[in-house]
Amino acid sequence: MRSTIFNILYWTISGIYAVLCAILALIPGKFFLMHGVRSYCRLTVLLMRVICGIKVEVRGQPPKNKSVIIAAKHQSWGDGIVLVAKTGNVNFVIGDHMLKYPLIGWVLTRVGAIVVNNQGGRKAHQSLNDGIGRSQEETRPILIYPEGHLVPVGHGKPYRKGVYRLATQLERPVVPVATNLGCFWPQQEWSKHPGIAVIEFLEPLSPKLDAASFMATLETTVEAHTRRLEKEAQQ
Repeated sequence: MRSTIFNILYWTISGIYAVLCAILALIPGKFFLMHGVRSYCRLTVLLMRVICGIKVEVRGQPPKNKSVIIAAKHQSWGDGIVLVAKTGNVNFVIGDHMLKYPLIGWVLTRVGAIVVNNQGGRKAHQSLNDGIGRSQEETRPILIYPEGHLVPVGHGKPYRKGVYRLATQLERPVVPVATNLGCFWPQQEWSKHPGIAVIEFLEPLSPKLDAASFMATLETTVEAHTRRLEKEAQQ
């Protein structure tokens, strides 16, 4: 019953905020629009706690207003919502499929999201370069999911090198993020489960590492800490 109540409220609020943010997107600049996006994310986190009994615990230091790349584990539809609620003004790397959603595509474009082609290849390479160019003068963190897809709890996909290109070309450190939110809000499933969902910000990685060492360290670090948090959620 709690999951049903949450989902009804969540999708209703999402629709309302989609319209509101689309209107705010007409205002020059990103200040009012990002305020609307953060308000939506914080309200959703509140609903998670009050209705579903999912309390979000943050470990480590969220890099608010810092020029970093946030490389996060992605196992729940709520991952981005929680990270924005806890980190503040961030930019996003998103797949081009997100542009197909009514109003959402417009809003994401207006906030300056870096859109990449889900099929990979030359188009993805070019779209990432375009996003890097637009981000040169910005100081807000950039959120990217190196796996590129939602992944079930206990599993992982090979990390893509886009995160390394972002870090080296923008000359920004990378903050790995582990989570067990998928234990309580699994992928895109209807059912939600009460408990303490942990978002853990780990020690930054230098963009000066060579590509192989960087990718291996990032994947090993995020996956190892995520497995530990998953076990903690099951206790």
